[in-house]
Order: sequence, then C-alpha cells, then structure tokens
Amino acid sequence: MTKTATKLDLTEVSKDVEKLKFSKKSNLADAYVENPRLNPDKIGKNLLDRMPNPTGWRILILPYQGTAKTSGGIFIPGSVQEKNQISTQAGYVLKVGPLAYRDSNKFPDGPWCQEKQWVMFARYAGSRFQIDGGEVRILNDDEILASILDPEDIHHL
Repeated sequence: MTKTATKLDLTEVSKDVEKLKFSKKSNLADAYVENPRLNPDKIGKNLLDRMPNPTGWRILILPYQGTAKTSGGIFIPGSVQEKNQISTQAGYVLKVGPLAYRDSNKFPDGPWCQEKQWVMFARYAGSRFQIDGGEVRILNDDEILASILDPEDIHHL
C-alpha cells in the first residue's frame, strides 16, 4: 500500500482562521485586559448596540474592576476582587439617557459627565445587572459624584 500525500493550501486555511476570529460574538469580558484592566477601545459598536438604552435621566455605566495583581506581582485572590467589584466607585460611561442633564434648574452648569468618560459614583448607587460576561449599572444622572481621568487613581477604603 502506498500513501498518497494531499497538498494543503495554507493561504486558504489562514483565511478561514481569520474569518473564525472575527465571527465570534463579542461580550463585555473581551473589554477587560490586564493593564489597565478595562480597555474602553475594546468595546465595539456591535456590543454597545446590544446593551440596554437607558431611559429618561439614567446613565449606563461599566464599573471598573481593577487589576488582578499588585504592582509587586502578587496575585489578588478572587474573593477580594469580587468584594472590590461590588464596592467599586468608578466606572466608564457607556450610554446617556435622552433626558439626562436636561433639567436646567438641577444642572445649571450643564452635564456632569458624557459618554466615553470615567466617573465616580456612590459605592452602592444604581441598579446592577449582568450582561454578556460583565456587570453594568444604571444610575440616575444626579448620582455621578465626579469625573476622573484614570480609575487607577481612586483607591478603595
């Protein structure tokens, strides 16, 4: 018996592999990387379109999760990470409702935040829910405490 060799066209195989990479349905877990933990650029339009649209004066926030290890290289246990996620006080504004910051009596100086901005909010503010591999919160427009440049600058107590 003789073996017959079949030729494999590697260019076609690599094209198929690329198609598989891009056909994957994205989720919130894909937006989390190591340094910084959340990379807002990884939140694609497709994922953002599938998220709930806040109604009225509400704002959709993606809470910041922090890093999985210290600057010295020590890994933080999962239970501590979960505790920090529940009590997080910083997040990324994903969407703003149509009536948010429209009340000129309440917000005479204009909006306190806008989409694609890091903000601080009260520890247990808003409604939490899980969606596509991560937690998001819906807050009222007046629950935003401050806008910040980098969530790593905020330390939990």
